[in-house]
Amino acid sequence: MATNQQRREAAKRKLERQLERRLEQQKRRRRIGAGVVGVAVLVVAGVVVWIVSANSGNGTDTAASSSSAAPPPTDLQIPTQRTPLPKRSTPLPNPTTCDFKADTTGKAPKKVNLPDGKNVPSTGTVNVTLKSTAGDIPLTLDRSLAPCAVQSFVSLAKQNFYNDTMCHRLGTEGLQMLQCGDPTATGDPTTDGQGGPGYTMPDEAFPEIKYGRGILAMAKTQAPNSGGSQFFMVYGNADGLPADYSVFGSISDEGLKVLDAVAKAGIANPNPQDGTGAPTKQVKFTGVTVQ
Repeated sequence: MATNQQRREAAKRKLERQLERRLEQQKRRRRIGAGVVGVAVLVVAGVVVWIVSANSGNGTDTAASSSSAAPPPTDLQIPTQRTPLPKRSTPLPNPTTCDFKADTTGKAPKKVNLPDGKNVPSTGTVNVTLKSTAGDIPLTLDRSLAPCAVQSFVSLAKQNFYNDTMCHRLGTEGLQMLQCGDPTATGDPTTDGQGGPGYTMPDEAFPEIKYGRGILAMAKTQAPNSGGSQFFMVYGNADGLPADYSVFGSISDEGLKVLDAVAKAGIANPNPQDGTGAPTKQVKFTGVTVQ
């Protein structure tokens, strides 16, 4: 029979074996856990590498596309509120007379007949649509504001003077307008703006004139009574512009949307002196309808 001492030693050895087995089990669990964690780390690292590579590839493609694409449109602040048409404090006589003067130098690039300057009505409106490569621009001409300008514009339109002419001057800061009507315009800011119909008309400006979004006015030189075929359409601000230019109508909402799009496309070759120039989005008249 085993003695107490023998029983204690046997129990001790059993306990030691149990402890060894538990320790070995703990070691195995740690090895397995480390292996699982290692695999998980590798999997996560692989996923991260794949995502980064995919995003880098997309980024490169995007950068390449951006570098080859056209620059974004000019970010302009264009007012949405229209400027009301001015009103004469004293109406003009109806009918009135317009003193159209022929150019005796014979330098007119596009010969047309002089408008009839006798018995010109100074009341009523005329609806006109400028058909262009950028879209239709409907206008309403107001005889009470500038009967001679309306008479001239309608005469030129009916003689197809504006057909195949391009708008040569876009302003986007200070004076936000598009100027058109030069039959010799080619997009060169050093020469554009000098052509006309071979005659001039009297000034019809008055002190109550305010320029702004939706206003249609005649262009001219600094000399008095020097207007001809050129006109400008104001799509935005016109701060500081003196009341020297004859207002003869307004631009429709549809037309203003066309002008806004042209303005946002920017200026192709800005003049260093005033920042104006030919619009990047060309506006070439394909016809003018008069109702």
